[in-house]
Amino acid sequence: MIDNYVFYDAIRRCGIDFFAGVPDSLLKHFCAHVADRAPGKSHLIAANEGNAIALAAGHYLATGHPALVYMQNSGLGNAINPLVSLADPDVYGIPMLLLVGWRGEPGVKDEPQHAKQGAITPALCAAIGMPYRILPAETDPAIDCLEEMVRAAIENRRPVALIVRADSFAKYQPQPTPPSPYALNREATIAGIAAALPPQAAVVSTTGHISRELYETRAQTGRGHRRDFLTVGSMGHASQIALGIALAHPERPVVCLDGDGAALMHMGALAIAGTSGAKNLLHIVLNNGAHDSVGGQKTVGFEVDFVRIADACGYRTACRLDALDALSAKLKEISFQDGPVFLEVRVAKGARKDLGRPTTRPQENKDAFMETFTPNESAGT
Repeated sequence: MIDNYVFYDAIRRCGIDFFAGVPDSLLKHFCAHVADRAPGKSHLIAANEGNAIALAAGHYLATGHPALVYMQNSGLGNAINPLVSLADPDVYGIPMLLLVGWRGEPGVKDEPQHAKQGAITPALCAAIGMPYRILPAETDPAIDCLEEMVRAAIENRRPVALIVRADSFAKYQPQPTPPSPYALNREATIAGIAAALPPQAAVVSTTGHISRELYETRAQTGRGHRRDFLTVGSMGHASQIALGIALAHPERPVVCLDGDGAALMHMGALAIAGTSGAKNLLHIVLNNGAHDSVGGQKTVGFEVDFVRIADACGYRTACRLDALDALSAKLKEISFQDGPVFLEVRVAKGARKDLGRPTTRPQENKDAFMETFTPNESAGT
């Protein structure tokens, strides 16, 4: 495995003095190490991967030094536009080093949402003309590879990538963080929301722990999963999926269970949802101030005011709560109000260690969900 301390020092010796990115579970030990050691404002957790590329470009323009951008390979989709229309040598020619976690590597067991992205990751880098190497999983060869690629980035004025396999970095114990300021358990909150919703409500849940906890809640209560669409990939897009459903079926309540990191990733979606006129849309952001599903790295979820933002974006009602005993009453109150309605619920970090995963395939989830919108099903809701 790669020693985080030695690898970080090698990065700095290569002239890289700025780090930006979106956390990834395969890179969580390296990302935690960077968070502890990068001084001052030399490390930013970006809203999305495209923003991280732009941050790296800005740093280079101001200092002449390349930056390191970390991401999961799913984030290459967000990054492609600034990679090819900003940083590419045919445009501005901005050197930077990408560290890309390889979820869904062929032949390695992983979740279904990573299968396609994993299969095409090397080809995608090649297709946009970005030189890449698969990072060796031992310290000395990894440093040799790192130095080679940084030299190529600087000499050719272009982005380059290191693709990182699972378990490449040694475990790192991050410095202790302050306890969560909120005691509300997210899974219990999701269970409370599910119990309070009308039976015909369609629920769209965001990627990560939120979808897993909703699935577990339905299994425990025996209420079934047919009216839940689990957005196991496409982080940041759950609210727009929910909006598309709400506009097509104004007679059905539609609920989006979102996360703070996901809402921040594509915050413009709030403006579209808020001004949509979808009276049947309830958008709930479960805010724990962290990228909980990939290592618990900090977001700015507690440093921005989601309620004021939602209000400014046109939601008819925008409110916040942080107590479970007020949840049922609040849901009943806002259910009688025309939407779009926005509710922020501030919850604690963390999930139970034995949290399960959906046992149904994504296409099975999709088919069962779509069946609830057939005339016979709708008539019976």
